[in-house]
Amino acid sequence: MASPDQPDGLTIRSAKVKYASRLATHSFRTRNKEFLAEGPQTVREALKVRGAVIEIFVTAEAAERYPELVPPNVDVHRVDERVLKVIADTVQPQGIIARCHFVDGAMTEVLAVKPKLVVICADIRDPGNAGTVIRCADAAGADAVIFTGNSVDPFNPKAVRASVGSLFHLRLVLANDTAAVVSQFKTAGLTVLAADGAGSLDLFADEDALVAPTAWLLGNEAWGLPDDVAALADHTVSIPIFGRAESLNLATAAAVCLYASARAHRTR
Repeated sequence: MASPDQPDGLTIRSAKVKYASRLATHSFRTRNKEFLAEGPQTVREALKVRGAVIEIFVTAEAAERYPELVPPNVDVHRVDERVLKVIADTVQPQGIIARCHFVDGAMTEVLAVKPKLVVICADIRDPGNAGTVIRCADAAGADAVIFTGNSVDPFNPKAVRASVGSLFHLRLVLANDTAAVVSQFKTAGLTVLAADGAGSLDLFADEDALVAPTAWLLGNEAWGLPDDVAALADHTVSIPIFGRAESLNLATAAAVCLYASARAHRTR
């Protein structure tokens, strides 16, 4: 390993650099079950998960600024800014990127912990929303986030950045069949609530519905939950709008619903 102020000799044509840069594409990530964690906070959280980090690319400046992020038990490559920009998804990289194994799991692992609060994201497409929902779920103390149907890959670089490390804190599951996931949570005793602007329950007026262990079902950013998917839930719930805004975006709605459930679980 080179000294902190001496690059390892990797160039933009090096095999390791080319491989890491290809993780920007969904097909390559999925095939290899690897993704990139970019920025000091995300790398810091990745290092807390045993075996998650494969290798780290870091500039001399970042290595000096964040010495705790270049541990001796991880393969660390000291590179110049040109190399880091080839690997990074951002225009102005923050000096450090980790190549990581996927950290998703199975529904059986989620059910085994007897979850009290989970999120089911059905066909959400925007990676920024996906990452923010993960971050909100983490902050609200949720046990897991499940991505179903044709949802965006939560290991998309933008989603990873938006989660700010939270994807390393809770369980993530990638599943095809929304109905099967809903059925599994119902069987496990969770109440499934679908966030819907035309919901039959009011999030604030009907707080008793939030007391039980809950799985929140969230739909696509543009068209919400189709009728057949919303019908899978025990109840549909609307968030009251007190001002003149037409609606809330997906990530904001998720935050409001999750914190309402977290409050009900702690105060009832």
